[in-house]
Amino acid sequence: MTEMTDHKVSIIGCGNIGLSLLKGLIRNNAIPAKNITATRRNIQELNNLKEYGVRLTTDNVSAVEGSDLIIVAVKPYNIINILKSIKEHLDPERHILISVTTGITLSQIQDVIQISMPVFRAMPNISASVGKAVTCICHNGADEQDIESVKYLFDNMGTTMSIDEELMESATILGSCGIAYVLRFIRAMIQGGIQIGFDAKTASAIVNQTVKGAAELLIDSNEHPEYEIDKVTTPKGCTIVGLNEMEHNGFSSSLIKGIIASYEKIEK
Repeated sequence: MTEMTDHKVSIIGCGNIGLSLLKGLIRNNAIPAKNITATRRNIQELNNLKEYGVRLTTDNVSAVEGSDLIIVAVKPYNIINILKSIKEHLDPERHILISVTTGITLSQIQDVIQISMPVFRAMPNISASVGKAVTCICHNGADEQDIESVKYLFDNMGTTMSIDEELMESATILGSCGIAYVLRFIRAMIQGGIQIGFDAKTASAIVNQTVKGAAELLIDSNEHPEYEIDKVTTPKGCTIVGLNEMEHNGFSSSLIKGIIASYEKIEK
């Protein structure tokens, strides 16, 4: 592999997650934009990124041949055909293949490409675009240098952790789908804020900063959420009344059921 700052990265399939990764890489600039190639069928939809120096193409093969880190970010029903179309152009001495496609295992990828080479699964989320993603990764026995290269890539878009492959579907639900769950919670808080007197813009500003502060508080303190909750739930206070009303209406239960329902769907 090349030096980390000299990596050439291709993102095959710039849909929502691929575009989030692309924006995250551009934002951080740890890998120069001129070293990044993005592919998409309707490539004109990415024309606004040309000004950054990213290479845009509809040709997956040329993208592969011009890179050493290959991120495949296509839908599950497309990935097998995409892998078949590029497998003859994969170089095990040069390339690292990274799939961010849900539900496709390392062994399935290996069965298609029929090449002994470093293969990773990664599950980031759309907050990669602002450098705040959490990305879970696993691999097929890659060496330390390859692992370091992949971690470097995703650490520049947030934080990265290595997990067992059997937990990748769980990581998808908690880390990727979880963004939608949190956003729905934020939306509900904003709606409540409007009902008690704030305009939408002010309610959004208060709620967004409050959620950000709560997350940073837990990250910094490394404490259980209940530890911090206890600090603001005074006896007979308004906080505990609100929390109890939410629990009476199934707040925690409905969230847990939603997570389990999503997991059962992805496991089918």
